Amino acid sequence: MITFNSYIKEIEASLQAMIVTDISNNVIQQEEGINRWSLITQKVKKANDVMFFVGNGASAMMASHMAADASKNGELRSLAFNDAALMTAVSNDVSYEDCFSIPLKRFANSDDVLVTISSSGNSPNIIRAIETARQLEMKIVTLSGMQADNRSRKKGDLNFYIPADTYGVVEASHQVLLHCWLDKFMEEERKA
Repeated sequence: MITFNSYIKEIEASLQAMIVTDISNNVIQQEEGINRWSLITQKVKKANDVMFFVGNGASAMMASHMAADASKNGELRSLAFNDAALMTAVSNDVSYEDCFSIPLKRFANSDDVLVTISSSGNSPNIIRAIETARQLEMKIVTLSGMQADNRSRKKGDLNFYIPADTYGVVEASHQVLLHCWLDKFMEEERKA
């Protein structure tokens, strides 16, 4: 039976069990992963590059929310590709799998960063965006969950995997992780 306390404990346990890997699939400590993400973000801000956020469903709303917070609070150039006209035009005229990759091809540069948020880690449009970002030689940060062998989990320069079985726990954990990253980055900026 789900209770509020049991649910909070499940989210905490999932965050404590989070596995962070680098591009070579080396497991790194959770704190080190957040620190590396913060360093990547510091470089983006200093160079006036862009952080792009993508996701589907609830993850799309997190992408939009974090792009807004990163811009407003972190003073970063950041965008989420969730404009209804752009997404539906690309999805209708090309394919839904390309709704993030085509805008990336148009707007992104090699020094930019792509952050993917996908509970399953298997969404075809997220995988296509990662492949496009890799072709553009962008840095990539992935957030995924559910199955340990999901397709996006090992494709980023930094990969944050939440080993939980339900969308609610994975999505809540991703939201906590995103806020932790941004708050850590802003704390480092204040120290500088």
